[in-house]
Amino acid sequence: GGIYTKAADVGADLVGKVEAGIPEDDPRNPATIADNVGDNVGDVAGMGADLYESYLASILSAAALGVAGSATVQGELEYLAAPMMLAGLGVLVSIFGIFRVRAEEGATMKQLMTTLERSIQISAVLIALIAYPLLDMLSTRGFENHTVAQVWWCLVIGLVVGISIGRITEYYTSGEYKPTQGIAQQAETGPGTVIIDGLAVGMRSTGLPVLVVVFGSGLAFFIANGEASTLQGLFGVAIAAVGMLSTLGITLATDAYGPIADNAGGNAEMAHLPPEVRERTDQLDALGNTTAATGKGFAIGSAALTGLALLASYVEQIRFSLERSGVETLNVDTGSFDVSTMSIDQFMQAYEVNPLNPMFLLGSFIGAMVAFYFCALTMSAVGRAANEMVMEVRRQFREIPGIMEGTAKPDYENCVSISTQSALREMIVPSLLAIVVPVLVGVLMGVAGVLGLLAGGLATAFSLAIMMANAGGAWDNAKKYIEEGHHGGKGSEAHKAAVVGDTVGDPFKDT
Repeated sequence: GGIYTKAADVGADLVGKVEAGIPEDDPRNPATIADNVGDNVGDVAGMGADLYESYLASILSAAALGVAGSATVQGELEYLAAPMMLAGLGVLVSIFGIFRVRAEEGATMKQLMTTLERSIQISAVLIALIAYPLLDMLSTRGFENHTVAQVWWCLVIGLVVGISIGRITEYYTSGEYKPTQGIAQQAETGPGTVIIDGLAVGMRSTGLPVLVVVFGSGLAFFIANGEASTLQGLFGVAIAAVGMLSTLGITLATDAYGPIADNAGGNAEMAHLPPEVRERTDQLDALGNTTAATGKGFAIGSAALTGLALLASYVEQIRFSLERSGVETLNVDTGSFDVSTMSIDQFMQAYEVNPLNPMFLLGSFIGAMVAFYFCALTMSAVGRAANEMVMEVRRQFREIPGIMEGTAKPDYENCVSISTQSALREMIVPSLLAIVVPVLVGVLMGVAGVLGLLAGGLATAFSLAIMMANAGGAWDNAKKYIEEGHHGGKGSEAHKAAVVGDTVGDPFKDT
């Protein structure tokens, strides 16, 4: 989705706005339709699939960790049902939250954002209020290894972490606040300073989200008996991930809001509607950029929480593999352990999973590298696909007479075809990378190497993803801020510099 939309977006911007000097979404631009379609492919279908995957992974990891620590069938059933019930509750409450969204005529961007945020907060409060009696009804005497209160507090922590990441992302990417306004001010001195300041904002924006996730995960771990049992503590982290994603219905709706507003602006431009219509849709689109950035921050944070829980699920999978292979005991320096009853800590000891083991350390280096290499592959893919798009748009301007005068219709279909084929073709290598690297590391470095790979990849990719998503959102909204009339407005030198920043930011945030 990201490759599809950014190939069209970058191609349309470079040839249309920069070279030909025509407005965004002008029907004379052959890449306009591909650009508008791409917004839906990337920010609705793509983001939906991403969040849905995290949603399912959080439910499955919580269920797997709960069942793994349970000794009775009744206990296993309760641990299996709890995350599913909480997720189902979230879906129903999110529907109610969506109907609480109200907007007044002439509302500012800050008021519109507050309205959307309030609906998420109302949903979160309702989930917290209803979840306790629901959990109490499921397990009247408490869960086998946890009290109802412990599970409920972990859920609440997840809800708070989700809302906090949303607010932090809004601060760093909205045109209402200093970070984005600072990038717009730097545009007065040229595109170089726009890029530098945007990167700085993106890097600075990693601090608070990482600390919030670390604090939330640590708190959930200890509330869920993490000191006594690592497995029980990680169940708490998994429930926090379920809590964070329980508002997914309304979070995904606010995320999809962005491309809808963007497409409405495109329709207004192509239909030659009055200028005030485009001004309104531009304001909605700027808000949409912030909600999209918030959705990305939410997706990244939830994936980090879920990834932490899935590390423990990998260790449980080792247990199943050993049992299937007929291995009953594992011998270590301190003695031998029964595979069927070994704790996670004992598995770590048996396979020497610690920072002093070179295999673990080397695996973590590879994990960190893979995060950067994956980004490089997808961004290079955007560059190649955008190059194809630029060549096609230039060809049409050159070979089809009457496009610039509006008397001839561009070949939109060919541009859509380029985006579609490029996106599918360019994802082959990144997809194989995600499958092949863990297998190779497992064969060459063993269990310690794979856990190092997963831990290094998770830690690095979390910060890298936040940095790129927020830098891209800030560059985009800095351009919108200038277009509102600040620093010379549309057509000024500052605006041209901001367009360059936005063009760089597009693949940053969307691929």
